[in-house]
Amino acid sequence: MRFIADFHIHSKYSRATSSQMDLEHLSQAAHIKGIEVLSTGDFTHPAWFNELKNKLAPVESGLYILKSDLRNPTSEIRPPKSETRFILTTEVSCIYSKNNRVRKVHILIFAPDLAVAEKINACLAAIGNLRADGRPILGLDAKELTKIVLNVSEQCLVVPAHLMTPWFSLFGSKSGFDSLEECFEEYSKYIFAGETGLSADPAMLWRLEDGQRLSLISCSDAHSAAKLGREACVFDTEFSYSAIMEAMKSKDPKKFLFTIEFFPEEGKYHYDGHRLCGARLSPRETKKYRGICPVCRRPLTVGVLSRIEELANQAEGFVPENAIPYKSLVPLEEIIAAVLGKGTATKQVARVYDGLIKKFGPEFNILLEASLEEIKKAEPFLAEALSRVRQGEIQMEPGYDGVYGKLGIFPEAERQDFRVRQQPLF
Repeated sequence: MRFIADFHIHSKYSRATSSQMDLEHLSQAAHIKGIEVLSTGDFTHPAWFNELKNKLAPVESGLYILKSDLRNPTSEIRPPKSETRFILTTEVSCIYSKNNRVRKVHILIFAPDLAVAEKINACLAAIGNLRADGRPILGLDAKELTKIVLNVSEQCLVVPAHLMTPWFSLFGSKSGFDSLEECFEEYSKYIFAGETGLSADPAMLWRLEDGQRLSLISCSDAHSAAKLGREACVFDTEFSYSAIMEAMKSKDPKKFLFTIEFFPEEGKYHYDGHRLCGARLSPRETKKYRGICPVCRRPLTVGVLSRIEELANQAEGFVPENAIPYKSLVPLEEIIAAVLGKGTATKQVARVYDGLIKKFGPEFNILLEASLEEIKKAEPFLAEALSRVRQGEIQMEPGYDGVYGKLGIFPEAERQDFRVRQQPLF
């Protein structure tokens, strides 16, 4: 069965996260997005874990659904039998000293069932405060975390999160490592997958030796329901924890079909720069200024693209033999906002988004599958925007130092002209 999965989100118990990141809203939002398997996120947090135990019911092996009395009985998107499956994952922030440097590495943990997750929680609670944040901060070596988790159950999967971002990742320019082995040592052989993150895509990571070995997964790292699925994975397996794990580990292209990616330029750390100075630099410009901000004369925050260039052992364009393909997309809200010339959080964008979902089905159906000819009959400008996104014909102003990049689908004059001539919904 073909399905879309998002393995990395956060609950309402994580910092800077929407209060609506609860199971009821997440299940409903997944229906609207077209996500069939969704991370629980944050299973290490005691209050959230209690909600997981009380609100979820087991379905296929290792997967859970919301209990029937908590489900929204009305769904204009899919029939009720297609309930959102939840898979148990959490993120841990490991901050520690190794080889005379402070390291800050975020790690995703997959657990096969609630009993195993509870045992992991008991082990980690003896090391640090799990109540303080949905993503706990532990003074624990990433290798030791891996050892603890796999000692609880060999069915768990340990995945370095957003591999390249500067501050909190395995290969981050500010606090990371230069190789998988440097971080995990003898436990490197148990690390089968890595998360691309919003500021990188598989093509970039394929240039790294470790990026060629790992199964590259993509996830949203969502802090609000609207951000679910901005990156995701597409599988063709049975619904079960073990089938999903095997598809990722084996990199079987018949089972792990492709990943859905942000255009990496839109990520917050694609280029180098200084947010306060408004300085955004390409890797070539960073070399020209020797890593120093041309405005304030302090060291730049080195982004993902420069870090790739530093670690790469292959030229740009290299594709490993066993690579899982990917598709770069723009979230539907952002496409609508670009068409309307409005912000993504405006009521007008929300109204149009809701109308499109009711007319054409879940968001991923619109982005990936829906006929452009059918959409063109109702919304010509949207059809043209979707066509350009599917073909990668967009302009990007790369993100840097915590500032998201800006996408451009239409020049302003073309957008205004089209709106005057064609206004069925907009």
